[in-house]
Amino acid sequence: MTFRRKRTGLGVCVCVCWLLDQTCICVWILDSGFISWSLSARMEIRPLLMCFALCVVYATSKPTEKKERIHHEAPLSSREHDDAQGFDYDHEAFLGQEEAKSFDDLSPDESKRRLGVIVEKIDADSDGFVTEAELKAWIKKAQKKYIYENVDRQWKDFDTNNDGMISWEEYKNVTYGTYLDDPEPDDGYNYQHMMARDERRFKMADLNGDQIANKEEFTAFLHPEEYDHMKDIVVLETMEDIDKNGDGFIDLNEYIGDMYNHEDEMEEPDWVATEREQFSEFRDKNKDGKMDREETMEWILPSDYDHAEAEAKHLVYESDTNKDGKLSKEEVLNKYDLFVGSQATDFGEALVRHDEF
Repeated sequence: MTFRRKRTGLGVCVCVCWLLDQTCICVWILDSGFISWSLSARMEIRPLLMCFALCVVYATSKPTEKKERIHHEAPLSSREHDDAQGFDYDHEAFLGQEEAKSFDDLSPDESKRRLGVIVEKIDADSDGFVTEAELKAWIKKAQKKYIYENVDRQWKDFDTNNDGMISWEEYKNVTYGTYLDDPEPDDGYNYQHMMARDERRFKMADLNGDQIANKEEFTAFLHPEEYDHMKDIVVLETMEDIDKNGDGFIDLNEYIGDMYNHEDEMEEPDWVATEREQFSEFRDKNKDGKMDREETMEWILPSDYDHAEAEAKHLVYESDTNKDGKLSKEEVLNKYDLFVGSQATDFGEALVRHDEF
């Protein structure tokens, strides 16, 4: 039996594993505001809920700590971007920070050979050229490897018929199977509401509307904050969580109440006063005392500087010798030291596996 995700609004990450009668329960309270858990088929629901409760207690045990809902894009590299001093930033941006470390010992010839294979993978439309858009997509994919690994770990649990796709029925049966057998559980959770929210999000992630998700669609379902076409559902779910009076807006009390777990006789921390000012001066742009959907989107999904786009433009500018706005394979290989130096990518890792080449 496997269970997944419940929206919580928590902004911390907790991982707990219990071994009970050779059964492992793992609970994740993720930065994105979701709880994930899994257990084996022999595990009963009561120990799971005990574990779940302990994690929630742990995550909310410090009421003065601020809960964070804003999704910021992570930097491509911790290195300084100064080509005069070296291309370490570009290597990590192109390969992913962890993967870049694995290729220090490759010879230049081997790096070029493997980079040539990478160019063919980046060239999504197979027209023989790499555009800025294709480079940007590749860089974003390399930087989000941890997300794809998370989806891969969960994939086999939901693809119950092993057809390489996950239908809504498969996801529903795996996630809510116990509820479907017992539609009136006594644990206090509104599974009907949770299932309806999941179905709504699944449909938004399902771009072709066939009620079946491929790997990319399922990734968008599990990590909607990473996809532009899923932003509306992230905002909608956030507003539903915070809007306690159901008027379709987030007022100041709801805004603060979501971040701050107030306890009687405890002095309000300084950051709460700062957040009140932030709400009045910056969040509530039209000064009507509440945030609408557009204002909420600007709050939780700010328009940050697009690091991947900037890096793609930089790589094209430095490598495009004929200045036609796109890169041939030859142009990339001529500047191999900019892309990988004596490193490759696997996205690095995939290139080390000789059976793929």
